[in-house]
Amino acid sequence: MKPTLKSISLVLVLLLAFGTAGCSALTGSTSSTALKASGVIEASQTSISAETGGRVAEVLVKEGDAVQTGDVLLRLDDSLLQAQRQAASAAVDAANAGLRTAQVGLDAAQAQYDLTLNTALADEQPNRLDTWDQTKPSAFEQPTWFFTKAERLQATRAALDAAQKDLEDAQSNLESVEKKAGSALFLDAESRLAQTRVAYQIAQDVFDRTNGASDGQKLHDAAQTTLDQASLDLENALRTYDDALTTAGAQDVLENRARVAVAQENVSSVQDALRALETGADSPEVTAAARVVDQAQAAQQQAQSAVDQAQANLTLVDAQIGLMTVHSPLDGVVLTRSIQPGEVLQPGLTALTIARLEDLKVTVYIPEDRYGQIKVGDPAELSVDSFPGQVFKASVTRIADKAEYTPQNVQTQQERQTTVYAVELSLTNPDGRLKPGMPVDVTFPNATPGS
Repeated sequence: MKPTLKSISLVLVLLLAFGTAGCSALTGSTSSTALKASGVIEASQTSISAETGGRVAEVLVKEGDAVQTGDVLLRLDDSLLQAQRQAASAAVDAANAGLRTAQVGLDAAQAQYDLTLNTALADEQPNRLDTWDQTKPSAFEQPTWFFTKAERLQATRAALDAAQKDLEDAQSNLESVEKKAGSALFLDAESRLAQTRVAYQIAQDVFDRTNGASDGQKLHDAAQTTLDQASLDLENALRTYDDALTTAGAQDVLENRARVAVAQENVSSVQDALRALETGADSPEVTAAARVVDQAQAAQQQAQSAVDQAQANLTLVDAQIGLMTVHSPLDGVVLTRSIQPGEVLQPGLTALTIARLEDLKVTVYIPEDRYGQIKVGDPAELSVDSFPGQVFKASVTRIADKAEYTPQNVQTQQERQTTVYAVELSLTNPDGRLKPGMPVDVTFPNATPGS
């Protein structure tokens, strides 16, 4: 609810020239009567509206009711929001259940990791000091134990990366050599030799199977013919292969194959060394268990995020439900009520106005020629028709810097006397007898002609 200052509209009459005590002020008389004026009591009003729209379910105050800060003034229908809250609350419950499940998974993964680590450390214990007994290689100045296990692991993994790079380079070079025209003759001869060797071995196996066959002379003769042909093909392939071996292309292929074989063995040897070092906390089993823990932690964090999101949605709905109840922002009296149950209230539309009756004000206007006779803080006396013979105290709180009702061309002294200035006075009303809209007569006892 956003309070705005509204003043009850007045039609102000300057009575200094028309009262029996002050009529001489506008005619140039030198009467010693005090400055008088008339006005209407005003109160600072606060417009009450809802921050959200909706159908009015109930209005708990009426015009003239006194209210305290925080009192419920009206309620809007929140049935739809209550249904949304039930859904949001169910989502929170589901998210919490998912979080509990994720936490159980994390606990289980952590327990498995601890078990795997303890087992690996126990397996490592008998061989933990093997490096102390290793003979220092003659090419090295430091014994093996001189380097920590972490340093040896790092060095071995770096060596594995280098060996794998060498293997990739050797394989790439071999592929390039095999694509050269000079290598084609050797590769064809090699392929032909491999095929004829397989064919010969098969023919030999078939021939051997015919030896024990009953009445198998014809089978034996046929198998012998096939074997003879396979043997002849093999001999021819061997001669062709031997001739191809003498070519430069063949030497290139064989040399690069040798490099590939050595590079592959280097990789395997480094892998063996790495496996020998990967014991205890560095073992593959422990590493795999640690990764499972990491995954379980990520799942738990995701479940926690889901809970936070669901809770935020529930908090939002609760905040929206809270906006459906309008409370009084101040102590005061309800002046107007413009809404009834069942009506639809738009956001920002004024439903009620409330005013503080303890602190009131009056605005009066004084002529320009008496402007200098009052100042901020001067006392004033008020009288109202409702309480004849009683005087109420007030004080000047503001004097306008700009005149009002001034003609466009002020040339004569008499015309200048029609120029007026607004003067605002404040008064206290602890017993609540004075009401907004009451006409009052104001006297400034300190403002007399010549003062």
